[in-house]
Parts: sequence; structure tokens; C-alpha cells
Amino acid sequence: MTTQNQWHELAQQLRVDSIRSTTAAGSGHPTSSMSAADLMAVFMSKYFRYDFDHPDNPNNDRFILSKGHACPLLYAMQKAAGVMSDEEMMSLRQFGSPVQGHPVPLIPGIEVATGSLGQGLSVGVGMALAAKYLDQLPYRVWVLQGDSETAEGSVWEAFDHASYYNLDNLILTIDVNRLGQRGQTELGWNTQAYATRARAFGWHAIEIDGHDFKEIEQAYGEALSIHNQPVVIIARTVKGKGASVVENQSGWHGKNLDDEKAKAAIEELGGERNIQISVQKPEDEGEPATMGETQPLELPTYDEGENVATRTAYGKALAAIGASRSDVVALDGEVSNSTRAKFFAKTHSDRFFEMFIAEQQMVGAAMGLQARHYKPFVSSFGAFLSRAYDFVRMAAISRANIKLSGSHAGISIGQDGPSQMALEDLASMRAVWSSTVLYPCDGNQTAKLAGQMVDRDGIVYLRTTRMKTPVIYEKEEEFPIGGSKVIRGSDRDQVTVIGAGVTLHEALKAYDRLKQEGITARIIDAYSVKPIDTETLHQAAQDTEGNLIVVEDHWLEGGLGAAVQDAFAGVNTAPTYQGSQLRLIKLAVQNMPGSGKPQELMHEAKIDADAIVEAARSLVKQPVGA
Repeated sequence: MTTQNQWHELAQQLRVDSIRSTTAAGSGHPTSSMSAADLMAVFMSKYFRYDFDHPDNPNNDRFILSKGHACPLLYAMQKAAGVMSDEEMMSLRQFGSPVQGHPVPLIPGIEVATGSLGQGLSVGVGMALAAKYLDQLPYRVWVLQGDSETAEGSVWEAFDHASYYNLDNLILTIDVNRLGQRGQTELGWNTQAYATRARAFGWHAIEIDGHDFKEIEQAYGEALSIHNQPVVIIARTVKGKGASVVENQSGWHGKNLDDEKAKAAIEELGGERNIQISVQKPEDEGEPATMGETQPLELPTYDEGENVATRTAYGKALAAIGASRSDVVALDGEVSNSTRAKFFAKTHSDRFFEMFIAEQQMVGAAMGLQARHYKPFVSSFGAFLSRAYDFVRMAAISRANIKLSGSHAGISIGQDGPSQMALEDLASMRAVWSSTVLYPCDGNQTAKLAGQMVDRDGIVYLRTTRMKTPVIYEKEEEFPIGGSKVIRGSDRDQVTVIGAGVTLHEALKAYDRLKQEGITARIIDAYSVKPIDTETLHQAAQDTEGNLIVVEDHWLEGGLGAAVQDAFAGVNTAPTYQGSQLRLIKLAVQNMPGSGKPQELMHEAKIDADAIVEAARSLVKQPVGA
């Protein structure tokens, strides 16, 4: 049997198994899987280098199925490679099975979740950056992308950055099967248009018939010979290839074949097979390069009373962390002089990646870097990270470990106005599965929290501010994640004021004024917004007869106030404290701000000391039991 015949038989098996698994599941994407079967048969049997017995081998190639809905093809490939049984493959989409409806990293060889289209290439850029500039190893990163997802702007962010960084170890294949979810794609089978766009971005582009094994083989071979350019193979294919009932037919996207149609299609494809192939293992046995010498961690410290912006404390802490850990890398969206990631860039330029104004690509690259065991810190304005929110969401599904720093949060940034003010960030980051959300108020606290971010699993978000705030904590103070600080308190407190970041300082001003009026307040610094210190909040509510005020530089919905409310949810519908119900006042930004000085804007929004004093008076004046 010739090689091309072998590839044909393997490709037919991949198609048959894609039909079998989706028919058994009663749902899925067989036709999207079938179009790329010939491409993947050649790829996995000749060009892919991967040791499935040792998935952590640093020399392994990486493969990303960006068109994640075509995962029946991926699972069929794993079955053919002998790493997934037929029974496992046939558990597609069943409850409790790791063989899910879109790929998740619960199976060897799958390192990131895909399925939200337009993200795979961005992740591939991150992996390729790791290979070329950090590991300095010759492994390659292969991405299979659908034609529909090329309409996503994030794809072209990735095209741009791959070319900028000369990622000749990145090979993209676009499966141009013409049909999207509801009909023809934007470009249809116009492969020349794809090639023209790719070349304009500095890529080496190859157009082929995606069902001609000779052309496929030649294209992959050519891709391996290209230097200083990423390569894209633009393959014209047919959706549902090989089964006449669905081949090149609209209306079959995301639909399984019923038993009768599946039986006929499988027969047309030559019946079931059980071909096993040996995926070649990587030839090189090199180890990742060592990125310079490290030294013991020495976080920056600040004297009490000193005024320092938390964004500056973050930047200096990041540089110190980088000096102590060679696995720490940093990415910034062309605002490092504002986020203060510039301190890392200056001292560790070999581990700093400029992502320019492309926040989706920035977070996608971080996903790829962390998959290669690096610790990426991603910095931008908190408001602009919202552009990459879907990438953050998918990073959580990927069980990725990414550290995010959002600067210029809240109206306290002042004159720049609302377009620059992150006022939704705490809510959005709290909503991410298994995330950690931190909001420091001074330089020493910021540095200590940044030091804990490195080895914290999941998505970790640190909110920093532009305005300088006084240092209130001693250099030796510790700030465990999940904790809080009671910075003013007594056994006769009448009201609790909870703040974080800039509003904590407003709470301290209010404390002094209330004390003069004979009102004793407890001040809590809730620097850990998620997880929040429920125990301390409950104790404060108990001690202050249920009188709580939360003040935050954030919209009313979803932020610190919501986190405090959630801390009481499930305890009682209306918990009582010393005969009083919980009375919670939320002071937050409610009207659209404009430009102005920070203190003017905070006063207008009623999140300053004046507003806190007024709220405290209203609570304390209420009779017990009200």
C-alpha cells in the first residue's frame, strides 16, 4: 500500500469516527471534522512530533485546535495514535466524560480550552514565543483554524504579532471549507484573498487543495523550510467530505447524522477501521534555556506616611519578582510607562513581550506562555482589559494560571475622564470561575500581594490606582489572600466601614470626624475582594449591631459591595445582630463621571469621607431593632 493510500485510509477512519461519536452523542460537529481529515492524516503521521508517554517533554511540538467544535476529529486522531480508547472516544459529550463538546485540558496533548473562535492562533503565538525566545528549543507550534473564525479581529492581532516576532516556528493551517454556521463564509473558497491578507501581514502563505495528499505533503514540507516568517497553509476543503448526504451541504453545521444516515455514510466511507499509527517522538533532547541568574526575593518597601501610587509599587514589585524567578515573564499593551511594567522591561528585557494595543492577543499569548510553564504577568489599564474578557473567561476554562494587573481604576484617575476609568473590573473579574481579586491601598500592601500572585493558581487580578496614596502599613505587615485588616476598632464600635484601595483612605478620614462627633466606627480594609474575609465581616456585623457601610470606587453593581453582600448570603435571609437586622449601605459610583480632579469626582459620586460620615450618622441614629 502506498503512503497516499495509507493516508487516505487513515483520513477515512477519522471521518468515520467523527460520525460515530457524534451520532452516539446525539449532537456535535461531524461535518466540520470531516473537512480537515486529510490534512490531519498527513500531519499526525509524518510531521507532528510528540511523546504521548511524556507530555511534559519540553521538546514536544504543540498542537492547538482553534476550531474547537471540530473536536470529534481531534479525539479520532488521539484514538488513531493509541492514546484514547474507542470506548473513551465514544463517550463524547456524556456527563462526567473528559471527552467534552469542545476541547478542555483534561486529556494528554490538550493544553488549552478552545471553542470560543478566534483564540487559538493567539495562544499559539504565546507558545511560539516561549519556544523561540525563552526555551530556545526547536519544537514547533501547529494551529488548525477554521475559515469562519478569520473574521475575528483577534486573529489579525495574532497575525500581526507572529510576524513582528518572526515566529518561524509557528505553522497555521486554515481549513477553508466555505460553509459556516448559517451558510457561506465571508470569503467562501477565495483562498487567494486569505493568502493576500496573510502576506500583507508578513507571513509566508501556501494555497493548496486540502484533499490532495501530494499537495498537503509538499505544503507541510515547505513550511518546515521557511525561516524568519510564520507560515500559513490555506487549504480549500469540502465540509462533510466523503459522505454525499452532507458533503458541501448547508444546514448541517453542528448537527449529527441520525442512525440511518450515519450507517449509510460510514458504508460510503468504506466502513469502520482500526488503524493505529505511531506519532513520531521529538528527536531533540534539549532542555529549556536558563534565563539568567536569580537572587532572593527582595520586594520594595515604603516608609509610613510616604505617598506612592499602587501602580508604581506593583511595577517595582514585578521587577523584584522577576529578579528572583526566571519563570516570570511580563506582557504589556503599550502602556508600560503607565502600568509601571516598565521597571520589569528595563531589568528583564529578555522576558518582556510588548503586545502593543492588542489586549486580546496579550491575554491569548499569556495563555500560551503559561501552558509552557511560565508565570505571565499581564498589565494594562483596567478598562482596556475588558476588551480581552472572553480570553480571560476561556483562560479560566483552560485552568490557566495568569496574573492580571489593571491600573487606572476608578474615577480617582481624574481628568482623563470615563473612557479610561475601570468601573466594571471588580465585577467582571469576580465573575470569572475560581478567580482571585485583590485591591491594595498602599505601597507595602501592593508589593506583598504581588509577591503572592506568582504561585496562586487560576486567574489573579490586581487592581491598582493612578493617584498616590499614603503608606499606612509597616514594612513587615503581611496580607494573606482571603484576609482583611481591621485598622480601627474597639469593643464599643457602632458602625463598620468597609473600603479598599483609595476609598480606604476616605474611610480613615471619616473615622476621625465621626470620633469627634462621638460615633465610634470600625474600619476594615477588604484588600482581598475575592475570596473575601467572611469571618471578619460577620464579627463586625455582630459587634456593630448590623450597621455596615461599604464604599468603593466602582459601579454599584458587582464590586466590593456585592462581595460583602455575598458574604452574608446563605446565612439568613435577614440575619440579625443584637436584635437588629443587617443594615448595609453601599456607597459606589452611580452617575456617569466626567473629567475633574480626583477629590472633586469622588465627592460628586458620594464615595468620599463626607458621604461616609453622612451614611454613618443615618445608621447610628436608627433605633435598635429597626
